[in-house]
Amino acid sequence: MEKIIARQLIKKTDTSEIMGYELLVQNDAESLYNSSVDSAAANAMTAFLTENSSKIFRDRKTFMTFTPALLFRNTPKIFDKDMIVIQIEDNVVIHPLASILIEKYREEGYHFAINDFQFIPKYFSMLEYVDYIKVKVTGEEEDRERRSLENVVEMAHGFGKEVIATSINTKEAFLLAKEIKTDYVEGAYISDTSVSKVGKMEYLQGNLYQLIMEVTKDEPDMEVMEQIVTRDAALTYALLKMANSAYFSAKHRTASVRQAIMRVGINQLKQWVYLLSFREEESGTEELMKTSFMRANFAAALVKKMEHFPIDPADAYLMGMFSTLECMIDATMEEILNEIPIVEEVKKALISGEGEAGTLYHLILAYERADWTEIKKLSDELGLQTNVMAQIYMECVEEVSEIWENVVAKA
Repeated sequence: MEKIIARQLIKKTDTSEIMGYELLVQNDAESLYNSSVDSAAANAMTAFLTENSSKIFRDRKTFMTFTPALLFRNTPKIFDKDMIVIQIEDNVVIHPLASILIEKYREEGYHFAINDFQFIPKYFSMLEYVDYIKVKVTGEEEDRERRSLENVVEMAHGFGKEVIATSINTKEAFLLAKEIKTDYVEGAYISDTSVSKVGKMEYLQGNLYQLIMEVTKDEPDMEVMEQIVTRDAALTYALLKMANSAYFSAKHRTASVRQAIMRVGINQLKQWVYLLSFREEESGTEELMKTSFMRANFAAALVKKMEHFPIDPADAYLMGMFSTLECMIDATMEEILNEIPIVEEVKKALISGEGEAGTLYHLILAYERADWTEIKKLSDELGLQTNVMAQIYMECVEEVSEIWENVVAKA
């Protein structure tokens, strides 16, 4: 069974705070989420989740839809009950053993959400078991539909439940979700706006702290310094720009972080990071940096799976890392990239989406939006198998989450 899996942000409606993620699995004829689900499909997904449980569920709550087949197989028990929210849909609500199943999990401390809540008796019978109610909001609803959504939200709050507005793919949908007072929002628009301008060039304090600690050692480790810099888009860009400036009078420009560190030298590097450490960090920077780091790791890992690709993994890494620079610097992508010597294929990909590198870049963005149609189309163009991509994606999620925990802990 081919699997395409992605994580989508769930944020508080009135703030930029991330509450959790939804694990999205492509719904197609072979998927276990199809109404004609069979044991083979359920077993395949159970195996996949078992193998990847530590990669999926670690930094924030993760919402995942479970079918009756997965619930009967005790699949939720693979995961930490404090980190997972079991989503149920109509196929569970109408199941004759639904209340018994759900009550059993509730007694063990698991939390539930109802997808696409409806004003009908069978959904009301589930209310006592759930913590979250999810409603679809498109922004194109007629007055009657809007009133119905308002009634659902008011009813949910009356029962002490929180409401998540899904399918927030446009600004209009987001504004409606705010108007009817939903607690959380989820959708392509939310994922896109999480990568928004932070106002000025910012660096994560955790990265700076670790870099300061390393450069002040008697014998700084070049590999460690390189690792710290290359997980921060702003640090990478600023270092490369400095190393290629006229001050260092270099004959050859470089897009290598290691070469840039060697060219700048430890003494200059110390002065530079000390100056940066006095800057105040703005809200929104952490999620922006995390997005660029995830894109960088995913792009580099995918390139390793393709033969005769026009850019190598190191260039692909820079493509993902620099994809958010327009959100940090008040300039166009073209102006930003002219400051540093990266390969032409990466420039074209980030500026206009051209070439095979551009196709890869758009594939990564489609993955963030969980745009299954676009993912399938672009992966076919690049000759990537979607089930292989799913595994790579989960490995990147784990790596980014693990490193970020370390960065935040040192901040």
